[in-house]
Amino acid sequence: MKTKLMLAAGLAALVLAPMVGAEPSYEEVQMIIHRDFKAKGQAKMDRLDQDVVQQVCTRAHDKPPADVAKAIEADQLAAIPVPSGSLMGDWKKGAKTAWSGKGMQWNEDPKKGAGGGCYNCHEISAQRTSFGTIGPSLKAFGKKRGHGADAQRYVYTKIYNAKAYNLCSNMPRFGTTGTLTEQQIKDLVAYLLDPNSPNNK
Repeated sequence: MKTKLMLAAGLAALVLAPMVGAEPSYEEVQMIIHRDFKAKGQAKMDRLDQDVVQQVCTRAHDKPPADVAKAIEADQLAAIPVPSGSLMGDWKKGAKTAWSGKGMQWNEDPKKGAGGGCYNCHEISAQRTSFGTIGPSLKAFGKKRGHGADAQRYVYTKIYNAKAYNLCSNMPRFGTTGTLTEQQIKDLVAYLLDPNSPNNK
């Protein structure tokens, strides 16, 4: 109970601070977060640590200088290990990954792998009526963009590391963080692009 009260107080301070002209620094925010969160199961404290790329966005309130953003995006794109050959896997497996939000909770077995939880932010497939709207609609994505090598590469790299295209994107870096495997990302590429996928019907 004490931890929850401390967390609530810390979050309240973050919300109210700008109103009174005393916005907390990055270091102060990190101190509050590390003070109030505790490791449990597979959710270790390192999940709270931002890498240098994320820190650029956080410290700049998601508005870094355009030239800095472009340079980092190019660097992030160049660092993605894109497999050779077709990047389209099995769309049926991709559908399961897209519609699964399991695998990252503290009480889940990390050996069982994680889902993509794509539906939390995107509209995907006309057959599904529950979806988030933080990200753009991906319904009939392959019908609009095609399923050639360029489209495959774009979707693969975007899923692998969205910061390669939009530095301060809210989209998780599924490949960079190891949340999804190379094969899972290929399967998602197929789910979005394959003409036989229900997402393109």
